[in-house]
Amino acid sequence: MAKKAETKQADPSKSVIAAALRLAAERGWAALALADIAAAAKLSLAELYATYPSKTAILIALSREVDRQVLAGLEEGGEESTRDRLFDLIMKRFDALAPYREGLSAVARDAGRDPVAALCGMGQLARSMGLMLEAAGVSSSGLVGALRTKALGAIYLATMRDWFRDDSTDKARTMAALDGRLRRAEGWARRFDRQGVAKNPA
Repeated sequence: MAKKAETKQADPSKSVIAAALRLAAERGWAALALADIAAAAKLSLAELYATYPSKTAILIALSREVDRQVLAGLEEGGEESTRDRLFDLIMKRFDALAPYREGLSAVARDAGRDPVAALCGMGQLARSMGLMLEAAGVSSSGLVGALRTKALGAIYLATMRDWFRDDSTDKARTMAALDGRLRRAEGWARRFDRQGVAKNPA
């Protein structure tokens, strides 16, 4: 008797992420169950749980995949300013997230209903933003690095809200918002550096 052909996917991660965000766009994130996501991804709940024990784990996997994509497309060298490098890196993140925008918008709307999951997500956000700083040639280590990471995370989240509402084909509204916030942050950083030099002269 011929064996039944196996139809399991070798790497179901992309289908799980796509299914979760598609369902979030349709039904909202808060009420979505892991069993719903498993069914949409054509996996048993046990198979899904083995890799993604929570919905937050799926979002973390998406963030890590976006990190990987951004770093894979990183160009060496160049004479861009730190602000320009951060601008390019964050816009590349939005490009990578574009297929999931409607679902992520639903996640953002429902985040306040699940503060524990939101806090877990903030931990991944900090790791991603620290990585973006390092990719831009800026240290994310120590107290100053932690402050930089927190500031970039705030800029990213604020700009993401603009991105959710940006219906332009060229993302002009998103780019203008991001550029303005990075310019203001650059100005604050320069003032902070000048004050530090004044208090600690060489």
